[in-house]
Order: sequence, then structure tokens, then C-alpha cells
Amino acid sequence: MTEAVADLSAAAAGSKSEQAYQSVKARIVEGTYTPGYRLVLGSIAKDLGVSVVPVREAIRRLEAEGLVTFERNVGATVAGIDPTEYLYTMQTLSIVEGAATALSAPLIDPAAVARARAVNEDMRECLDHFDPVRFTQLNQDFHSVLFEHCPNPHILDLVHRGWNRLAAIRSSTFRFVPGRARDSVEEHENLLKLIETGADAEQIEKAARLHRSATLDAYLAQAKNI
Repeated sequence: MTEAVADLSAAAAGSKSEQAYQSVKARIVEGTYTPGYRLVLGSIAKDLGVSVVPVREAIRRLEAEGLVTFERNVGATVAGIDPTEYLYTMQTLSIVEGAATALSAPLIDPAAVARARAVNEDMRECLDHFDPVRFTQLNQDFHSVLFEHCPNPHILDLVHRGWNRLAAIRSSTFRFVPGRARDSVEEHENLLKLIETGADAEQIEKAARLHRSATLDAYLAQAKNI
């Protein structure tokens, strides 16, 4: 095999691995693959029209992100988040995402604010015919605009890790506490106004942290009633 052909083969394999990764992750996030669901490599490969190799690579990536667990004699299954893990993850995320948003604020230009506000308006429209999966995806899109400008790569990495840990139950969070969605949209608008008016970093960080904590409080309060 020539070097050029080898490079093309590697690129094709990488593309298929990425395709498998995105497909399986989407199914976990959307709730098609629920916590505890057994990920049979052969079946997934057949469904996606690829070999088992890229699927295995995709599963390894998802395992590293905490979305998949692997047990001997069982294989790969979709990870779940128990209430304690959810509590710790949300507490941590409220701190690191608050910091990331505050650090990002001076770097967020008017175009980015407009983009975030447009996403928030889509979320507002989603309230009338509530779709928790779409609402949750829009919620992530909104916050990504606010924290992705963070100049500290270590804090940003912690934020991404927190979102990845929540990915397995993100599709059900607002389904579990739908009343929280409307308040969330209003808090988003408040965050944007703080950024637009050049509020100090401490004020922005506190608002972002309390916004995240409020979702955790609503979730835990609802869990006590089940």
C-alpha cells in the first residue's frame, strides 16, 4: 500500500469512527439508549453500515467521557447518574461554569450576544409546545455561547467534562422539572443584560452560578416527591 493510499484509508477510518461516535452519543443524549442499555457493537455497526472497528473506537471515546461503562462479562452499557452523582456534578458545574462565564464576558461581542438571545427566543417559543429534548439542546447551545470564550483552558475543560457527565440524563432533566424551563429562559435574559451592560465579573459569576443551582434545587425537590 502506498503512503497516499494509507493516508486515505486512515482518513476514511477516522471519518467512520467520528460518524459512529456522533450517532451513538446522540442516541444517548436523546434518550434512545437509556441508562443501562447494552451497547452491542455488532448490532450498532450493522445499523450504521460500518464495521465493528469504528464503533469500538467510538465506544472507547464515550467511556472516557463517562457516558458509557464497561464491565467484564457484560460489555459496554450506557452509564446512568445516580442522585448523589447528579448533585456533585451540578454543584461542580455551577462553580466552574459560573467562573467560565464571568471570564468570557469581556470577550463576548454584540454578535455573540445576539446569537445567544436568538437561541433563548427559540427556547421561549419551545415553551408553548414543550419538547424537553429540543429545549435541553437549545439550553446547551445558549450556554456554549457564554462560556466558550473563556480564556482559561483548564476551567473550560472542567465545564465540558461536567456537561459530558450530564449528557446521559440531559434529555430528561427538563421533562422531570418542566416548570423550571420558563424561569430558566428569564434567567438567561438577565445574564445577557448583565454581559451587555458590562457588569463586574463577580456579579456575572454569581448570576450564572445561581442559575445552575436553581435547576439542581428544582430537580432535588421533585425527586423527594417521587
